[in-house]
Amino acid sequence: MTTTSREKSLIVIQLTGGNDYLNTVVPYGDGRYYDSRSTVNIPQDQVLPIDGQLGFNPSMGPIKTLWDEGKVAIINGIGYEHPNRSHFRSMDIWHTAEPDAIGREGWLGRAIRDLDPQSDNVLTAINFGRGLPRALGCPGVSVTSVGDLETYGLFPDIQDQDLRMFTLEAFSRMYGGAAGRDPVMDLLGQTGQDSLEGADILRTAPAMYSSSVEYAPDALSQNVKSISQVFHADLGARVLYTSHRLFDTHSGQLATHAKLLEDVAGAVGSLMDDLKEHGREDDAAILIFSEFGRRIKDNGSGSDHGSAGVAFLIGGAVKGGMYGEYPSLAEAEQIEGDLRSNNDFRSTYTGILEDWLGLDAAPIVNGQFEKLSLFRA
Repeated sequence: MTTTSREKSLIVIQLTGGNDYLNTVVPYGDGRYYDSRSTVNIPQDQVLPIDGQLGFNPSMGPIKTLWDEGKVAIINGIGYEHPNRSHFRSMDIWHTAEPDAIGREGWLGRAIRDLDPQSDNVLTAINFGRGLPRALGCPGVSVTSVGDLETYGLFPDIQDQDLRMFTLEAFSRMYGGAAGRDPVMDLLGQTGQDSLEGADILRTAPAMYSSSVEYAPDALSQNVKSISQVFHADLGARVLYTSHRLFDTHSGQLATHAKLLEDVAGAVGSLMDDLKEHGREDDAAILIFSEFGRRIKDNGSGSDHGSAGVAFLIGGAVKGGMYGEYPSLAEAEQIEGDLRSNNDFRSTYTGILEDWLGLDAAPIVNGQFEKLSLFRA
């Protein structure tokens, strides 16, 4: 079942690998930045200034434009207490909102369960990319994962639904055992029909979409274009997720990071243009985050795993501005050579869940956290 109601949607862009906070929102007015980053720094005359102290990386022109329009919230010093420098563990913490235990459910999976408790819409949540982020994983919650919207589906070349179901059953018997309804068949029996339905619906989205906006050919922009196509088809998708990599810039950082941020800024700028063209700027909010920042001192040509990072929330309904203080670069304030986080990521989640998606945040983020008021009244 699909819906044509225009409820608020959350678009998530995960920056995988640990995005360098210091070279994204650059503290160009602080000499300690240049003392620490003798090589891997952004020269003052190249920074896109926010004020006399901070500025955007020069590759982030479209996001700077949106900032000037009051549509970008910069969430400074975001992280959690007792930081972990492992990509896998830190991302797991962000995905499950469980810093002190191994979480079993993703925070967005819980949100999806609350948004659609009867699983009436197989497209409430969609991931664009391979695999399924832990943030979306939750027992009993169906999430669609799309590699390529144009060709997406289970045996999409088979037009007859009965034949496709027969093919699924044959596939399950090939890989699932010899006799009876084995676990593979049980799983397909539970999800196969929903998957076919979702695939068939999603494949209609490109034909229902028209836009003058040109998206760049890079993988992120094309995934974001797919997000836009599905969003504007009004299929009831409330959470649309994608990832961009590789932000693990231990070497050769300046050129690599510049291209990564150019991809992100270009994709977001195109999406916001698309939303504006369709009169939908106030219906979607874009969350951009990474599992951690990088160390204050460079390592010669790159930077290593750090702690506090930066997140962004972007949209027409977003109350643009700075949220939280930029962590101090003073040595006494550092945590083992890293920026010290001063802004719990669950405060951002709480603001999004309660003020944007209309949900009770506490059971989703595992506790009560001071809410960031990120949206216009």
